[in-house]
Amino acid sequence: MEALKAHKSNTKKEAMLEALEKSLGIVSTAAKMASIDRSTHYAWMKADEEYKKAVHAIEESVLDFAESHLYKLVKEGNPAATIFFL
Repeated sequence: MEALKAHKSNTKKEAMLEALEKSLGIVSTAAKMASIDRSTHYAWMKADEEYKKAVHAIEESVLDFAESHLYKLVKEGNPAATIFFL
């Protein structure tokens, strides 16, 4: 019974991680996509170091994505992007 419970939890965690990637790290959106409560995500963050590391890796990739697009806009001479960057 415990093994089944752990497997179900891992499946939900995997679904949440995929949803976080798709939602660019927006927890509320990802939680809805994964059919879990936001509080479940935060409980997993506290209790499961591997899950927490995976979430942080997603956050880093989202930041890299946003920075690369910001740099592109700055190179194109976009004044708002340049001001935001500075």
